[in-house]
Formats: sequence, structure tokens, C-alpha cells
Amino acid sequence: MLELVLLRTFVAVFDEGGFSRAAARLNLTQSAVSGHLRRLEEQVGKPLLKRTTRSFEMTQDGERLLAYARAMLALNRDALADLAQAPFHGRVRVGLSEDFAQVPILRALQAFGADRPGLQVEVQVGIPGALLSKMKEGNIELVLGSQCEGEEMGRLLWREPLVWAWADHTGVDLPDPLPLAVLPEPCPYREVALERLAKAGISQRTVMICASNASLRAAAISGFAVAPLIVSQLRNGLVRVPESYGLPELPEAQFRLFAASKGDTSVLEDLADAIMNAVPRRHAGEE
Repeated sequence: MLELVLLRTFVAVFDEGGFSRAAARLNLTQSAVSGHLRRLEEQVGKPLLKRTTRSFEMTQDGERLLAYARAMLALNRDALADLAQAPFHGRVRVGLSEDFAQVPILRALQAFGADRPGLQVEVQVGIPGALLSKMKEGNIELVLGSQCEGEEMGRLLWREPLVWAWADHTGVDLPDPLPLAVLPEPCPYREVALERLAKAGISQRTVMICASNASLRAAAISGFAVAPLIVSQLRNGLVRVPESYGLPELPEAQFRLFAASKGDTSVLEDLADAIMNAVPRRHAGEE
């Protein structure tokens, strides 16, 4: 029989992207987390993770078990709530960066609320930094957003290169000073772009402050400005500025799910799992 405590640790390692973050989330030592994984592998009789010195990969058997583990943990929480006759009530406020304001995630939020008639799910779309500030102030319970070089804790969903984006103007020199399009403060892409340009000694002029990713892409596609964007947004005439142009390298963007430390933790955990299942995770590994 698979032990729920071992399955909970297994899921936490994957969701948090590593052993140390999983240990912090579960209030365990890192050695205890490793011990749980070893016991679980002994119970199933197969390796679940391929480990290296700084990262790990899920084996095929590990990926299969992960889906069962989530279902078993959710069923256990539902059973306890039902037997305790503790109905869901109140509201949960979710902050989404524009990257996450997508149909699959909103459908998952709608379904979650529909299954719990006493619970109201509310959504705010905004800039990750502003949403995280609201969460710290107690005005949001969950945030889905990205960061570049911050120290915020959260479940790692995936990483993606952040690049300088511009129109496909091959052979055209970049203007001096560099015309820049950015989102308003506090935006992680804006902050790191300005910092890297300053360190490289490259003069810039902020020529457009955008209210959305759509206007940011429009500024770059038109050639009006260069914009810091994740690589998956390079399409329809939008390209990465070649390295030969001498712009500084930008760090990877980290897409994470953040949860408030206060509130109904069982509801937040269930909602976080529902969101995680709706989000396409591209990479997972120890940072």
C-alpha cells in the first residue's frame, strides 16, 4: 500500500522543482525528503527520479505515479472534508499575470468554484510584482506570475529565456540611444532590462510604457522600440535581436505559482493543484 505521506513528499518535490524547496514547504529536513523518496521507490519497486548533482528528471514511471499521487491526495482531502461536514465557503482571490489569463486556467477556476457552491473565486489580472504585493497585504490568496532574479518562494512551473525582441529588420542598425518599450513598474522584465543595459553602459530611452503584452509586442513588431519578451512570444514578424548587436544577455524568466501563508490552506492546496493541472509545465529542476 502506498503511504500518503510519501506521495505528498513526492508531489512536493516535483511542484517545488527540487528537494530543498520541498523540504521548506513540508517543514522537513532535506534528508527526510530524500528518505521519503527512497521509501516510495522501494514500495513501487522502480526508480521515480533520475538525479544529478543539481537537478533531477522524472522517469516515465515517476510521471505515471505523479498523476495517481495527485488524485489520491485530493481524494483524501475531499473525504476528510466531507466526513467533517466542513463545507467550502468564503472567497479565494487569484492573481494572474497576463501570460496566464488563458482559457484552460480560467476554465479550471470556473470548475473549481462550481464544485463548491459556497466558494467564490475571483480573478485579478495584472503585473506579477503588483500582484505579489497585494498577496503580502492579504488581498490575494494565489498568484500565477513570472520573475527573473527575485527571491520569492513558489512552485516552479517552467523557465523560459527572456530576450530582446524587435521587428525582423535584418541589416538595420539599432538606434542610439536604444528605444525601449516596457510594462509599468513593478515589472520583472522591465527591471532586469534596465539593470542589464545600465551595467553594459548602453544608453536607452523609454519611448513606450505598455499596458499589456499585446501593446508591447506591437511596439516591437512595428520597429518603434525594442522590448524584453519571453522567447515563446517571438512570432509574426517578431525576432530576437542578434548577439552581434551587442545587447547584454537577459536571464531566464521563471514562471511560478505563489500561495499566501494565511487562509484556508486545504482550499488553497486544492485550488493550486487544479491550476497546476491546467498549466503546461515545460521544465522542472533544482535551482
